[in-house]
Amino acid sequence: MNQFFESVTSFFSGGDQLPCVNAVGVCLLSSLSEPVYQFTISVLFFQGCEKEVAETANGASDEAKGESIMRLSWALVHSRQPEDVNRGIAMLEASLANTNSPLQKREKIYLLAVGYYRNSDFSRSRMLLEQCLEIAPDWRQALTLKKAIEDRITKDGVIGMGISATAVGLIAGGIAATLMRRR
Repeated sequence: MNQFFESVTSFFSGGDQLPCVNAVGVCLLSSLSEPVYQFTISVLFFQGCEKEVAETANGASDEAKGESIMRLSWALVHSRQPEDVNRGIAMLEASLANTNSPLQKREKIYLLAVGYYRNSDFSRSRMLLEQCLEIAPDWRQALTLKKAIEDRITKDGVIGMGISATAVGLIAGGIAATLMRRR
């Protein structure tokens, strides 16, 4: 019986956590179903990444610029703050056009998918993951995120159907009660 309640609780609590960085700098890494471990990332990490991007803009190699943008983008799309996630998405979209390496393209597309997942844009995230999987069909991270998206879409559908069924029941009950009073 406990397993039943735990599975229901897990279903409605959204056990599909991804790595995230919050405002106080705590990052939770998980396997999408259960936390693996926690570690603290200093708030200085964001500042350090931003400083690194600014420094590489002044004469550093394209490779160094790309790496610094990737680090900052990773931190931003894994943030719990929507404005950080949106900023990370914008940076990744801007840098994607200049990407020649299939590996780098795959990484950027995956991070975009994570950002859109965090923004609850599941269809766009799933579309980007399909592009990732065209480049690397067996990439476990992309497959795991795709499954999490499909589970989330299914869960949202079940909840939506439950709400709809409840509304229909209430309306039918209201009509029945009104008809009974008229008699």
